[in-house]
Amino acid sequence: MTDANPSAWARPWRAAWDRPLLLLTTTALIWAGHAVVSRLAVGEIGPMTLTFGRWAVALGPILFAARKSLRADFAVLRGHWLYVGAMGTLGFTAFNALFYVAASFTGAINLSIIQGAIPAFVLLAARFGFGDTVMGLQALGALAAMLGVTTIAAQGEWSRLAGLAFNVGDLMVLIACLLYAGYTLGLRERPRVSPLALLAGMAIAALVSSAPLFVWEVAAGRFIWPTGDGLLLLLYAALGPAFSAQLFYMRGVELIGPGRAGLFVNLVPAFGALMAVGLLGEPFAPYHVIALALVIGGVAVAQRAPRQRVVERRDLSAEKAE
Repeated sequence: MTDANPSAWARPWRAAWDRPLLLLTTTALIWAGHAVVSRLAVGEIGPMTLTFGRWAVALGPILFAARKSLRADFAVLRGHWLYVGAMGTLGFTAFNALFYVAASFTGAINLSIIQGAIPAFVLLAARFGFGDTVMGLQALGALAAMLGVTTIAAQGEWSRLAGLAFNVGDLMVLIACLLYAGYTLGLRERPRVSPLALLAGMAIAALVSSAPLFVWEVAAGRFIWPTGDGLLLLLYAALGPAFSAQLFYMRGVELIGPGRAGLFVNLVPAFGALMAVGLLGEPFAPYHVIALALVIGGVAVAQRAPRQRVVERRDLSAEKAE
């Protein structure tokens, strides 16, 4: 029989690799778990230790997975070292460092609303910075999804939004979201290398750029010896968001573009609400149903925008694949 044929086993993975909805939904699920982890990590492991440690742990499996790609693409990556360094520093190190610190200062309502602004930042920057056309369905989908995010953040009580006040943590999250929106847009200009090779290059940049932050945390007397739970949280941050989710997200951007891929960020608070119910025992309220319908419906509507660019990107991907 041909069942043992390695190519037969590889077909499902290749098929999944070409399905942006699956890749980006999985990414959002991993990120939702990361949002829970970032809150649980407070007091269990220092924020800069977590930022540096996640790349120290993730770099091994990333380099192993990318070993063949790196040999083929090293010369191209070296020629784009400034791009790779900037993307790794801003999208990986700065975003996570700000996010982990902000989790100690800001509330869940504020955090959810500000994170939900990432797709809007991406669409606006794509329109005014790159001249991209924002389709009506994209705008409608983004609006519906952000309404869903706001519904979760307000917990169905719109009067709660009137009392919001920005603090230091809120501003940190806002800056982090702006950086990640820029990272998302920056992926459209990535060198013609495999996603694994690019991830490896940016992971090295993130490790190098996060090392001074770790040294500062120790020198400032803010180092926290990681507890057992802290080490488990670090392991999740390394193998989930730092490795798998980044790879899936880059591939999703390649397939459908940054504007539409960025909309999937709106699924993070939706999945986060479900995790809060399943893992933390929080009650599932009617507003959760409304919010989930808005978020998922908004993403679905946005996906109905014309796909001409997707075909071009797939052609480019096929050219690089083998």
